[in-house]
Amino acid sequence: MALISKNLIMFLRILLFLGFWFGFGQSFKVPFRVNDVLPVLPRQVSWPLLNNFHSAVDLLPSFVGSVSPNNGSIEWKGACFYGNQARMEFTSGTTGDDDKGLGGGVLYLKTDEAHSWTCMDLYVFATPYRVTWDYYFSAREHTLKIDAWEEPAELEYVKEHGISVFLMPSGMLGTFMSLIDVLPLFSNSAWGQNANLAFLQKHMGASFERRSKPWIATINPDDVHSGDFLALSKIRGRWGGFETLEKWVTGAFAGHTSVCLKDDSGKLWGEEIIVVIPWEEWWELALKDNSNPHIALLPLHPDMRAKFNATAAWAYARSMSGKPYGYHNMIFSWIDTIAENYPPPLDSHLVVSLMSMWTRVQPAYAANMWNEALNKRLGTEGLDLYGILDETEKRGITFDHLLTIPEQDDWIYSDGKSTTCVAFILEMYKEAGLFGPIASSIQVTEFTIRDAYVLKLFENNQTRLPIWCNNENDQLPFCQILGEYRMELPQYNTIEPYAKMNENCPSLPPTYERPVKC
Repeated sequence: MALISKNLIMFLRILLFLGFWFGFGQSFKVPFRVNDVLPVLPRQVSWPLLNNFHSAVDLLPSFVGSVSPNNGSIEWKGACFYGNQARMEFTSGTTGDDDKGLGGGVLYLKTDEAHSWTCMDLYVFATPYRVTWDYYFSAREHTLKIDAWEEPAELEYVKEHGISVFLMPSGMLGTFMSLIDVLPLFSNSAWGQNANLAFLQKHMGASFERRSKPWIATINPDDVHSGDFLALSKIRGRWGGFETLEKWVTGAFAGHTSVCLKDDSGKLWGEEIIVVIPWEEWWELALKDNSNPHIALLPLHPDMRAKFNATAAWAYARSMSGKPYGYHNMIFSWIDTIAENYPPPLDSHLVVSLMSMWTRVQPAYAANMWNEALNKRLGTEGLDLYGILDETEKRGITFDHLLTIPEQDDWIYSDGKSTTCVAFILEMYKEAGLFGPIASSIQVTEFTIRDAYVLKLFENNQTRLPIWCNNENDQLPFCQILGEYRMELPQYNTIEPYAKMNENCPSLPPTYERPVKC
């Protein structure tokens, strides 16, 4: 038995050597690559290596092209097969499934030039009306048959735009490992927290330097004033996972915001989507939050504080109290451009496919998240996603262009004004006079959290920050009041407000650079 074990270990070593050595050259076709055979190795060996090869981002499909009978064939390089070609043909309505007489289609996908004998490629095929998938591990021509189109609109869509082909860039194994990698983001545990920190470090360049204690500030409410901004960042649990993905796509180093208000008697209040509650209650909720929140207080600059009309701010806050959160326009604050707001491998093709999938699974959710907002952009009412796509075709505009049309603050949705946490605060700033004469030229529903904290409205003199900020140790330009890690807000307090601000800004990781006054 010992001899067999030794021989097996030696054999595996030889295989691993061959896999690593020949894996670097494309001219020599090897029996396998290391990441093809790692699953059969002991867990202690395979999992650390697999975790280095894949990340949560690898779970996202990569768009390789659209194929229709009208555009010939498309070619691309896959994860396993380096030579791939696809073409499509329509079929007549001869099957029992085609009760509408629309016919169907066949997609022919030829795979060739596999980099090893053990790999496979995984694909997703989508129109706005369907999403399906298939995998291929042999070099030959494969077929994907669509017996019948869902409705005439799908047939017309495919004639015009084709079927979108997405490659899972890490293959079957990589996709599985990426799924394992993304699930911890939503785990309310040390495992989940480490996963979120690692994701943000890898994809956004965050540092997460541990702070000196105390991690909880002893706040004196007398030092907090109306209009002071609160930036929050959660790093574990369900909301921590969602915030991590939100940060990645928008470039914000915070995932939630709030604002402080003082009443006529000097009592301090906080805001929490969208209810104004006493500060003590707000702070107690923050301390009890098991998502390990990190909170920074961004005091207004004295000049801004002098301009801040607290009466107007309170009037706005009371008018919005109890209103629903701004799900209608949440994604549109992020999408400003045709292609430069989607961190790879995200793109507009994938967005419309995901919208289609959610529309099929959760139609009410889809209507709340984007249908009403897209109708606003078209000047229509009541169209579902497929009606919206049909209308864009009639008008000769593309769907990715429709997504970039700026949100307007005065749009009223079926359940009232739609405002996210940061839009609520910035609209309050507008009402309170902080944007001055350009207020009517700024659409705050176009702002992300990053867009808010870079505004040049906040305190720029560290000596004026409250002594309980622990700033002497942290050396931050703002006041971090909670959290074990040092909060980062790149470009904090650097950009003067301007008309049509943030209506056409790119935001690609890891630097999220953008032109001046976009």
